Amino acid sequence: MKDNRLSDNVADSILSMITVEKRFSPGDKLPNENDLSNELGVSRTTLREAIRMLAACGVVEIKRGLGTYIKEDFSDKPSAKLSPLISARINAKDLYEMRLIFEPEAAYYAAIRATESEIQRIISLSEEIETLIAENKDRTIVEQALHRSIAKATHNEFMNRLMPIIQEAIDKGVTLSEMHKTAEIDTIADHKNIVNFIKTRNAEGARSAMKIHILHAIEQLDLS
Repeated sequence: MKDNRLSDNVADSILSMITVEKRFSPGDKLPNENDLSNELGVSRTTLREAIRMLAACGVVEIKRGLGTYIKEDFSDKPSAKLSPLISARINAKDLYEMRLIFEPEAAYYAAIRATESEIQRIISLSEEIETLIAENKDRTIVEQALHRSIAKATHNEFMNRLMPIIQEAIDKGVTLSEMHKTAEIDTIADHKNIVNFIKTRNAEGARSAMKIHILHAIEQLDLS
């Protein structure tokens, strides 16, 4: 049962890459199995199961000997099989309020439940974001991956299913923060605090640090 839930979460993550992050378009080939399983932090067996689920939903097409491709006729319009959160059109203020409701609790439970490998991935992504900010490069995908990794570390099915809407908020927030240098500086400090509390299994500290991080963004991005 646990493996099935993990496959569901991986399928949701790949779907988010397509519909929210816009990394792949209809007709595009997904990264090879090794690269994608490493990025998602799962086994190739779990990845294959997730791919089969997406194929059954009409999202991808498995071409034997060639790889996995986004179906040419795939549309990210909501359907009975896809999460309606993905197609939500909510303004940045409302999105950040959603983050304020859910993400502090995600950080809390991640600090309690994360495996050591999940913690190492969270640390690595936080460091990568700091490097991208210093080099003035787009960090949207890595920022989404960090918050997705924290949500996954809760090992809570519902929290993972909220990630598409959380990632849309992050996408808007990164775009806005590029016009506010203070926001980028605070992002680095806030991420370090969140990661340190998760690493030391301080759940209350992680919850408070995440709340402060989102409140900083709301204030500095003029969303209050």
